[in-house]
Amino acid sequence: MTLVLDRLSVLTPAGDALFGALDLRIAPGQVISVTGPSGVGKSTLLDAVGGHLARGFHVSGRVMLDGRDVTDLPAEARGIGVMFQHAVMFPHLSVADNLAFGLSPDIRGRAARHDAVARALDQAGLAGMGGRDPATLSGGQRARAALMRTLLARPRAVLMDEPFSSLDPDRRHEIRQFVFSTVRRSAIPALLVTHDRQDADAAGGPVVVLA
Repeated sequence: MTLVLDRLSVLTPAGDALFGALDLRIAPGQVISVTGPSGVGKSTLLDAVGGHLARGFHVSGRVMLDGRDVTDLPAEARGIGVMFQHAVMFPHLSVADNLAFGLSPDIRGRAARHDAVARALDQAGLAGMGGRDPATLSGGQRARAALMRTLLARPRAVLMDEPFSSLDPDRRHEIRQFVFSTVRRSAIPALLVTHDRQDADAAGGPVVVLA
């Protein structure tokens, strides 16, 4: 899968462009980072790519996913996963059930779904923790679980909005490496928004500065 932003910008309700038109091609397994000052439109860019723009805002240009124009499709039809700043998990579900919630409908049958969740937990270093309450996980463990839940939906691309900013410095490096290596191994394109240059450096791909 390849994610392409073709002359993409976002227009405010007043018709003003938040940032200059972007031309980006994100290859499978590649992470492109977007940085810039607060308020310049970084998170709004992700909303435009994912199909979550607030009412009144409009896209200029196109979002192409594996050669298909998805610009006008609703978010649920794009097949694009999102990782947010805080790893939100459903408190009334176990860790395993949280991951199962994200399973692609292509994975059918109780045994197949159970095996998919078990493999994801193992890959995230959470083997044996499926029955636990999410509240008992550390911040790093929740971040790993949230990533695997996103990937279990089999997205064709992933958007990451400051996914490491809530982690303490000791955990940040570890989780950053886990996330980027998992994205590369999964061979899906990823777009990362961050204020931290170390995040962008660790991602290893091009860096786009919005101003």
